[in-house]
Amino acid sequence: MLTAGKRLAVFSIREGKGGSIWVRAGSAFVNKDGSLNVLLDVLPLDGKLHVREAAEKRDTAGMSGGRYAGELGLDAAPVGGHS
Repeated sequence: MLTAGKRLAVFSIREGKGGSIWVRAGSAFVNKDGSLNVLLDVLPLDGKLHVREAAEKRDTAGMSGGRYAGELGLDAAPVGGHS
């Protein structure tokens, strides 16, 4: 349920060869009137965003990538490319 003050996570989901890649695009916050403030750090290439309740911070020691890479403190799951 969306209640005032709730923090939400905003993702851009890209389909890759190995499955979906979730990139943390920013955050959103629920206002008293139920509207949202969305703060983006990146813009999605396809114009689509996914908003869900933000997970609690977790210890990332020994963890790599994962379905919700953005919530693990990573900018994106590895996809290769530039060095």
